[in-house]
Amino acid sequence: MQKAIIGKKIGMTQIFDADGKVIPVTVIEAGPCSVTQIKTEEKEGYNAVQLGFADVQERKLNKPQLGHLKKAGEAVKKYLKEFRLDDMSSYKLGDVLKADVFAEGDSVDITGISKGKGYAGVIKRYGAHRSPMSHGAGPMHRHQGSMGSCSDPSRIFKGKMMPGQMGNEQVTVQNLDVVKVDAEMNMIAVRGAVPGPKGGIVFLKNTVKNA
Repeated sequence: MQKAIIGKKIGMTQIFDADGKVIPVTVIEAGPCSVTQIKTEEKEGYNAVQLGFADVQERKLNKPQLGHLKKAGEAVKKYLKEFRLDDMSSYKLGDVLKADVFAEGDSVDITGISKGKGYAGVIKRYGAHRSPMSHGAGPMHRHQGSMGSCSDPSRIFKGKMMPGQMGNEQVTVQNLDVVKVDAEMNMIAVRGAVPGPKGGIVFLKNTVKNA
């Protein structure tokens, strides 16, 4: 069965397995999440479940948002995320999902917003080479160099490696292993690194690689 949940990245640590080996893990506070909407093939044209995470004061929401959330019960949530799932039979409006929806040994895909690095040049952003530092190179050592444009096609193609904003974009890390689940504290420990800063919101879902 496909599963999904919203969580908050707590940070990285390490734990020891049964053989005494160190495993680097990212700790995620997963849930509790409320089912705020269920979409079906008959009504919306596809199957999906919308989850809400993190309580928020009602005065911080507008009337349409508040009315939408009240349909699912009294839970008013700050973050909403829709997950497309094949089997919707186990989800009902108002249900509460906790960290134990996943178990040790599961493989998950985790999506988050990566750390913003600000405006960066091509060397930092793409790992480009710099110009030679010998005499005559001029003050252009870290510039991107020629754009390669001439009379034909007389323009720069999309995707050209150029300076710009680095980071602060949606990133999905696939096929991470769930190492430990603490249902009482709503904590999930995942092997490896997860995108985003500490306190960032992340979305967990069954991996598409070996599902």
